[in-house]
Amino acid sequence: MKKSLLIFKVLPLITAFSALLLPARAQVIQEVQNSFNLYKQSALQEKLFVQTDKTTYLPGEIIWFKIYCVDGNDHKPLNLSKVVYVDILGDNQNAVVQTKVAIKNGVGDGSIYVPVTVSNGNYKFRAYTNWMKNFSPDFYFEKTVTFINPLKSPESPVKPADLAYDIQFFPEGGNLVSGIESKVAFKAINQYGKGVDLKGAIVDQRNDTIVKFQSLKFGMGSFLLTPASDNTYKAVIKIGNGAPIIKNIPVVNSQGYVMKLKDNGSGQIQVAVSGANTAGENIYLFAHTRQIVKYAETAILSNGTASFTIDKNVLGDGISHITIFNSAKQPVCERLYFKRPAQQLVIEASANQSQYDLRTKVNVNVSAKDKTGKSLDAEMSMAVYKVDSLQNIDQSEIFSYLWLNSELKGNIESAAYYLKNANAETDEAIDNLMLTQGWRRFQWSTVLENKPADFNFLPEYFGHIISAKIVNSETNKPAKDVVTYLGIPGRRVQLYTAISDSLGRINYFTRDFFGANEIIAQTNQLVDSIYRIDILTPFSEQYTKNGLPKFSFTDGMITALKSHSLGVQVSNIYSGKYLKRYYDPIIDTSAYYGKPSAVYKLDDFTRFTTMEEDLREYVKEDNIINTRGKFHIKVLNTDRGFLDGEDPLVMVDGIPVFNLNKVFAVDPLKVKKLEVVSQRYYYGATEQNGIFSFTTYKGDLGGVELDPRAIVVDYEGLQLQREFYSPVYDSQAQAASRIPDYRNLLYWTPTVTGQGNGTVSFYTSDLQGKYIGVIQGITANGDAASQYFTFEVK
Repeated sequence: MKKSLLIFKVLPLITAFSALLLPARAQVIQEVQNSFNLYKQSALQEKLFVQTDKTTYLPGEIIWFKIYCVDGNDHKPLNLSKVVYVDILGDNQNAVVQTKVAIKNGVGDGSIYVPVTVSNGNYKFRAYTNWMKNFSPDFYFEKTVTFINPLKSPESPVKPADLAYDIQFFPEGGNLVSGIESKVAFKAINQYGKGVDLKGAIVDQRNDTIVKFQSLKFGMGSFLLTPASDNTYKAVIKIGNGAPIIKNIPVVNSQGYVMKLKDNGSGQIQVAVSGANTAGENIYLFAHTRQIVKYAETAILSNGTASFTIDKNVLGDGISHITIFNSAKQPVCERLYFKRPAQQLVIEASANQSQYDLRTKVNVNVSAKDKTGKSLDAEMSMAVYKVDSLQNIDQSEIFSYLWLNSELKGNIESAAYYLKNANAETDEAIDNLMLTQGWRRFQWSTVLENKPADFNFLPEYFGHIISAKIVNSETNKPAKDVVTYLGIPGRRVQLYTAISDSLGRINYFTRDFFGANEIIAQTNQLVDSIYRIDILTPFSEQYTKNGLPKFSFTDGMITALKSHSLGVQVSNIYSGKYLKRYYDPIIDTSAYYGKPSAVYKLDDFTRFTTMEEDLREYVKEDNIINTRGKFHIKVLNTDRGFLDGEDPLVMVDGIPVFNLNKVFAVDPLKVKKLEVVSQRYYYGATEQNGIFSFTTYKGDLGGVELDPRAIVVDYEGLQLQREFYSPVYDSQAQAASRIPDYRNLLYWTPTVTGQGNGTVSFYTSDLQGKYIGVIQGITANGDAASQYFTFEVK
């Protein structure tokens, strides 16, 4: 009776205490979610996928490629960045080629001429935006391309004895805790980034075998281990016929948390959390899919364990991040879970025949549909090339890249394998892949600070940003609040101004900046004469640790190499002029100040022998003053009279000239026109007391001597778009032409036009063999797909 009364009295206290705990637990979940959403708002993720026309090239060939830029959250084409940087990297991350490509509405295309000096080997083709440089290079786009130079002997093949292996172990959730069973995943790769099959065992300090294991796919697998507190463990691994390899496994902790995830196939995921010395503690589960919060829940560790049940329908398609927090809001466990996405876009493509003669027209029917057969409007690109011992089928495809490669670090072998095969083996293999990833894109400590993320690189929303740094040349320290000017000499006025920040950083926001140029950066040397400007490289200097696959040249490739080499030489001899044709970029050629107050074309007037006389006699918006041998200009505004203050900004071919004596020394016969802005003008960080802009006939500054402290740099702008050349044989005379045609790339187009169904046409060459067509595409809704078709030429 007394015990019943005691329980009756205590129960309300427990209920009241639980009522107090629930709001507190909910508050922690809400705080984590708010911090995460704040971080996400400022840390938008871009993803890139690049389709190249093929993967093997000889010097003198052109790499054609199409860029797809999408939002990392929903894979919809993203109109944020307008520039993509492309590097081709060799050994030791040395850049063989670098270029900048303009994109618009999330798509763009470009081309790269393979230099004749390139060495034999595999290279990294990578692409990224300026904004992506704020994050890990593991999330840049990367693929492998091969260069084979017939003029250089291939290196001797690497002997198997030289192989080295990177073997790592990953406890589920991140920790091994004594007395608690954990699933431990492992991954073994060689120095070329390829997974290797292995068998092994975990042994303790007495060399007793605790558990045996072997890889399932691509060098990955998993096993269960319950470590004891008084034991030490090592892994003994056997790869092929090599000697056993001894590796340490992660340290065993005496306290901490262990996480177990189980997909029971019923549409629910069970997440169990165990902790040593953690009884009665609140823990929190937080799950997000591509930075979109999907699930948040709290539980109490009872007898050291707690469990969560997540409906799989709650999670988004693809990779979800599941994180466990302790009561102090510290992340203590994390693992990835993959939910297989359904392919919503179906691309169908087929040639109208399975076999063609030489120099014959090929018609390819292309359609983009949804799963029900309804036509869709998709952005697509297509390449058709010859497959032989030199050129294999390019396995990269946009659907698996967006769902897997772009979300994971390191090299993902055959990502399409996981998505195209839905069975028990692939389910286990993809879970092993998730387990071997460790902690992800960001540090939770940064997220939980509740501060806007600090980024060093701006998104290039309007065009290429030229970055520089200014220092005091006497102290070599960064200079703050210094107004600088960057001009691009030429007939088109391209002037950009910027003011340095506290670290001496400068950003010039260019527009329509194409082709090879010379840029001139300077300060107003009459005011700021002690500063030095250094132009910074726009290309990323961060690199992944992904190894390149081993390059090997076999005797079976010799025939194909001779054929490819002959084709490249013939193409450059007979079609070289077509390969150098470029589309004219559509740009605004007007000066930054728009319509000037007055334009003086000096050929319309009688020429004087000095610039001073021309300005005094013909230009009504100025008053020329020569004081003690130094020229000055007073600008006359018809409504307000003379503008008070300093001289106007005077430019010659878009380059500011602050010492006006140099302008008055120019031969007026070299000057084509003068544009005058007769009112005060504000541009960027500058206030200009009017503008006098001279344009010479040759765009070469008319002999004006630059200040020796001005920085002159050869600088490549956005690349001009090259036209793809494909011969046409639509008449008997053209087909009978004696000009040889040894193209192994029959066709390339970055844009397959038309909605739903369409036809693409091109002609075969003089090369017999098997050809493959590859189409990549994406819809405005973010659904992606690839398709292949084949035919033979005899």
